[in-house]
Amino acid sequence: MTTDAVPPAAATADGPTQRCGLIAIVGRPNVGKSTLLNALVGQKVSITSDKAQTTRHRITGVRTVDEAQFVFVDTPGFQTKHNAALNRTLNRTVHGVLADVDLVLFVVEAGRFGLDDAKVLGLLPEDKPVVLIANKLDAVHRRAELAPWLKGMQERRNFTEFVPLSAKKEADVTRLFK
Repeated sequence: MTTDAVPPAAATADGPTQRCGLIAIVGRPNVGKSTLLNALVGQKVSITSDKAQTTRHRITGVRTVDEAQFVFVDTPGFQTKHNAALNRTLNRTVHGVLADVDLVLFVVEAGRFGLDDAKVLGLLPEDKPVVLIANKLDAVHRRAELAPWLKGMQERRNFTEFVPLSAKKEADVTRLFK
């Protein structure tokens, strides 16, 4: 994800064109979306937990890099198993965020892709760029297996970019802005 992925704002008479983009962080529960948001903005703005449904509302964090401002929106994990009222509400939140953003970060666990991930991928808008974030890279023991996994992922959708990382490692997260 480079600053080129962020649409330009109006040029000002004072200087160069500034850029600002709204970016959704989307995935099934417990793939590290909130941890990623906290790492992207450099402070804890979203609660993290191993328990599903910790994030129940859209949570926004902002980071400025040079002349670009990134507005990240952490979303609840998309619920696919139960049709309870809470799950429907959480899913409406995700759909609402997706309608408003310029870019989607689709977060999955590196080397893993299950039915719940496929359901979330299926709801992502075709008209928006989607970056595949393979999170929890530090938990992958056989990194050589990532290449065939990535090939399979690219066959599912034409992702704008693929970024393997561990949201808990600052150096990995910093690569998103280069």
